[in-house]
Amino acid sequence: MRQACPLSEPDDQAEGLPCVLSEEVSELLMDPGVSGDVFGAVVAATVAINETRGEVPGSTASQKWPQQRRMPIGADGSLGIAEYVILADADPPHILLTRIQLY
Repeated sequence: MRQACPLSEPDDQAEGLPCVLSEEVSELLMDPGVSGDVFGAVVAATVAINETRGEVPGSTASQKWPQQRRMPIGADGSLGIAEYVILADADPPHILLTRIQLY
C-alpha cells in the first residue's frame, strides 16, 4: 500500500505535487532501527520533491525515462540516494518516492 507523505498532502493552494511513498520507503521509515539522520533526510527529500514538483536542484534524470530521477540525501549526499518518478500525467498528478539506497 502506498502512503502519501503528510508533509505534502494535496492542497488547493499548493503549487507542488504530492509525494507518495512506496511500500519499501514506508517500511524503511517505520523501521525502529532507522537513524534519526536517515529519517530526517527522507522527510526533507519529500518536502524538496513536493515544493519543486520533482525538479530538485542536484537531481539527475534518466536518459531513457526523464520522469525517473535520483537525488542525494543527507549532507552532501552522505547518506545515500533517493529515487522517484514524476507522474504528472496521472490522475491525480503526483510523485512516487520509489526507493532509498543507503550508503
